[in-house]
Amino acid sequence: MRVLPSKIVTAKAAASLVPDGCAIGVTGGGGGLVEPDTLLRAIERRFLETGSPRDLTLVHALGLGDRDRRGVNRFAHIGMVRRVIGGHWVWSPRMQAMAQAGQVEAYVLPAGVITQLMREIGAGRPGLITHVGLGTFVDPRVEGGKMNASAREDLVELIEIDGQTLLRYKPFSVGAVCIRGSFADSDGNLSLDEEGATLDALALAMAARNTGGRVLTQVRRQVPRGSIPARAVTVPGAMVDAVVVDPGQKQSYAPDADLALSGSLPPREGDSTPAPPARLDVRQVIARRAARELRPGSVLNYGFGIPDAIAKLVARQGEVDRYRQTIEHGTFGGDLLDGALFGFARNPRAMIDSPSQFDFYSGGGLDLAFLGMGEVDADGNVNVSKLQGAPVGPGGFIGDYIREWRSYNILCLT
Repeated sequence: MRVLPSKIVTAKAAASLVPDGCAIGVTGGGGGLVEPDTLLRAIERRFLETGSPRDLTLVHALGLGDRDRRGVNRFAHIGMVRRVIGGHWVWSPRMQAMAQAGQVEAYVLPAGVITQLMREIGAGRPGLITHVGLGTFVDPRVEGGKMNASAREDLVELIEIDGQTLLRYKPFSVGAVCIRGSFADSDGNLSLDEEGATLDALALAMAARNTGGRVLTQVRRQVPRGSIPARAVTVPGAMVDAVVVDPGQKQSYAPDADLALSGSLPPREGDSTPAPPARLDVRQVIARRAARELRPGSVLNYGFGIPDAIAKLVARQGEVDRYRQTIEHGTFGGDLLDGALFGFARNPRAMIDSPSQFDFYSGGGLDLAFLGMGEVDADGNVNVSKLQGAPVGPGGFIGDYIREWRSYNILCLT
């Protein structure tokens, strides 16, 4: 019986599938979370050696990188990228510098918008239609998400449906995507069972597959054909063009893997590790004041920065199970990691994909959000888009919608 040829290829062969001038989507989050760095490194090496692929449009919802070489920094070469559409830029100072110098067309869109737009593109729908972004810097009546003078094209427009003003984020063709999993078989069926999140891997794969692009994946190991349980497959092999196996792939930038971060182990009583005592400083004062707004049973969201001090305070008080804690990466519950490893949670109670998490948020599923901010004025107007000329990006800030916009939207200075 004949079988389909194996999709297992070298990193160099996978990198050769990225054409000049295409839009390339990349999954990943801070601290190496689901970051396909083996693929990104191979694409960077190909450009440095051959000058191709060039004039790319780089699309990433969350911030990824190590503030040095990895993640989005791999694309920070003049000529390699023409345009960047990013939700969060702080982990890629090289790309920030290029944006400030006008060497790329720099756009910032909300992280949830980018993940959901990929899903809409994959479904062949006319872009993402949403209220998220109205009245903010991504509203075309303000800046339309344009972060420098080089960014001239309108990526978002105002529309009206049943008398309601909404935003339409426009679709585009995706020529390639780079995603990551834990293991795959020779047919390309991809499982993320040992990763710290699912993020937008499936949405990216559908967007590329259905607009004529290539789906490139990397995994830590190959398993026999048909050995992955169907429910453990996140991206079916029918959507995948190439699989690169890197036995040295790390779960995160930390040296050791921890299956408690992947949700693949059932949480047990007593698994939570109390956070160490924290010294009383400005960060703790803000966290303690914000924590006074907590209500038992509330569905919470934590942003990056000082908000993670509130999560640590909750853990230290042994009250993790009093609230429904979430982060935009798709995680519910667990002990949230902080700093460079924000986005991971130890012993989470549930994990879904990022587009679905943002559906939950933008539909009003949150009761309380603790969000970081860069600047604020006396009227409460918050800036998380651009600081001192450098694009920063809101991440999930704009999409963390609180029902009825009650006083439960607590902002914490970073």
